[in-house]
Amino acid sequence: MPKLKMGEDHSAGGAAKGVDMKVLVLTGMPGSGKSEAVKVAEEMGIPIHMMGDMVRDMVRAKGFELNRANLASVANSERKRLGPDIWAKRTVRVISRSPIVVIDGARSLAEVEYFRKELGTSLLVLAVHSSPWTRWQRISRRHREDDPRTFAELRERDAQELRWGLGDIIATADIMLLNEGSKGHLRGQMRHLLLDLGSRGGCRPAAPHGRPARFGIRPSVRNRPTGRDHVH
Repeated sequence: MPKLKMGEDHSAGGAAKGVDMKVLVLTGMPGSGKSEAVKVAEEMGIPIHMMGDMVRDMVRAKGFELNRANLASVANSERKRLGPDIWAKRTVRVISRSPIVVIDGARSLAEVEYFRKELGTSLLVLAVHSSPWTRWQRISRRHREDDPRTFAELRERDAQELRWGLGDIIATADIMLLNEGSKGHLRGQMRHLLLDLGSRGGCRPAAPHGRPARFGIRPSVRNRPTGRDHVH
């Protein structure tokens, strides 16, 4: 799939030339269900850009052990050296030409503002939201190596994420999916959203049984959570 190269026009018009493009920046607190939402997009054949992968590549290139402390150190070092939006700039340089693209990993308003400047109305910020206790129940079951070991540790990690500015992105998101129920419930919401974006943008990811999506997202859902399967 063609990529945008450094030096190309990365504005909304440049990125989407010949394509009615939608770029979905996905955000959420640890354990909110963001990774599951990304899986739904992957299963639908939608290109995913993981901002964290660029940080991991740099950590490996420097010969450091791949752990949470080194990832945070390298990411913050680059922000201090080159500006708070450096990881957003690097992401835009390699963004796929596709009717729908998902970007995962924005951590501050500076990054989102850069995406908005470059992508304009093509950009939508999607927040997946769950309560702290619901997130802790999920995290305690999944046993990832870098996950918090106690609820208190999760709260400490939350505080760190909020200091970086993640809360500001969630609070100003264009669309919010409330994820207090089952994994299937979230997957249904995410699939519905992506099918809707595809049907409005001229791209139709495969709907169940080959049927096109016939629903829309009214502006009234923006900046408020929904607990329904259908986001309208």
